[in-house]
Amino acid sequence: MSNVVTPEHSPSFQSEGDVNLSPQRTAWQLRNIGAATRQLLADDERYFLRQSLSTPCLNVMQSCGGAWIEDIEGRRYLDFHGNAVHQVGFGNSHVIEAIKRQLDTLPFCTRRYTNPPAIALAKRLADLAPGDLNKVLFAPGGTSAIGMALKLARIVTGKFKTVSLWESFHGASLDAISVGGEALFRKGVGPLLPGTEHVPPPDPMEGPWPDLEPDDWAMKSAEYLEYVLEREAGDVGAVIAETIRWTPFVPPVEYWQKIRAACDRHGALLILDEVPACLGRTGKMFACEHYGIVPDMLVIGKGLGGGVFPLAALLAREGLDRYEAGALGHYTHEKNPVAAAAGLATLDVIEAENFLQRVQQLGNGAIAKLRELQKRYTIIREVRGIGLMLGVVLKLPDDSKAVDAAEWIMYRALDKGLSFKITMGCILTLTPALTIEDDELELALSILDECFQEMPAELTISKP
Repeated sequence: MSNVVTPEHSPSFQSEGDVNLSPQRTAWQLRNIGAATRQLLADDERYFLRQSLSTPCLNVMQSCGGAWIEDIEGRRYLDFHGNAVHQVGFGNSHVIEAIKRQLDTLPFCTRRYTNPPAIALAKRLADLAPGDLNKVLFAPGGTSAIGMALKLARIVTGKFKTVSLWESFHGASLDAISVGGEALFRKGVGPLLPGTEHVPPPDPMEGPWPDLEPDDWAMKSAEYLEYVLEREAGDVGAVIAETIRWTPFVPPVEYWQKIRAACDRHGALLILDEVPACLGRTGKMFACEHYGIVPDMLVIGKGLGGGVFPLAALLAREGLDRYEAGALGHYTHEKNPVAAAAGLATLDVIEAENFLQRVQQLGNGAIAKLRELQKRYTIIREVRGIGLMLGVVLKLPDDSKAVDAAEWIMYRALDKGLSFKITMGCILTLTPALTIEDDELELALSILDECFQEMPAELTISKP
């Protein structure tokens, strides 16, 4: 296994996830994994193209269920990462049974035909979505759905320019990284889509106004975005942003209301990316419901496939349905009946009695307990989140990012059976299955507490 650390692979490099090449990762592997796992990891690296957020991989899984994953050596981990696909838990029985039933009758739908599960899922999403977001297209992943949204915005408005946010993430394809803001995905690729303007995000972690309070910062960001819309004099076709960033930073209500109004004034469509935040993760079916706004397009994914199938959807206002002579997506698995069956079963679980209310209660309780840890450990500068989309920001006394400490905590937690990821170098991001039991959540928080207790003092000191 390679353990070379280059500047672009440094743990401190800005990224939506923790990079895979670091001395701490190598040390964890040396003390935790055996020969059989090492051979599989070597084979994985031999045959997969290497990239800094995946291959070479950390470990090898053999099973998953509920809130847990298990490696091939039998170690179990509470998975507070899950790629945000496990809204209804891994291997949810309702989802699995729906998939099995569908496999027995119609496992695939040939082009030019439709099928009852796909129609039912489109209708269900249209009924659930706010406002008049009642036109749907499916895609095999969130990145592809973002591409369809960008294409539709150009077609409807006749404008190719977009405004998006620094440090944002909308997928890894060329069009998605053009509107995305993470250097890890954009660096060294060459010319991207033209006309992709970027503005400061509402999150005060990064940007030009260090002395502003968080809510003031967010509104300053909204003002900056409107300034760009005014400067471009009607040339911008769409504003695209994550309603709630994976970090996760939760903007004030006024932020999105101001941007919605600015888009209306300047003739720009508002595209909200809720690929990881949709379907109950925030305690609402859709994150935009917290803000009392309706975007022109809403992109959802990840958990839509029940933690089994890759499935995403573009939900658009009916008035944008104007491209019958062309193709927005035309994906081979656009109306896959098995994926649709998984999606319908997922919605069944999420719409069950008190599901969303329980997510809110669990999230509020977890935030309260994390803030108790903040009082005890000065390296915890901020606790943020909504529902079961949680973040713990680690900073040193000089306000620099506690990158080494964040990595140490993550790998120590893995030693104890808790898996999560690091975002932006210093944010412990915690996204458990929404079906997690109270005692499982309590166990995860107690593991975090133990890790902070055991952290070496030198990791909490600012570097000269």
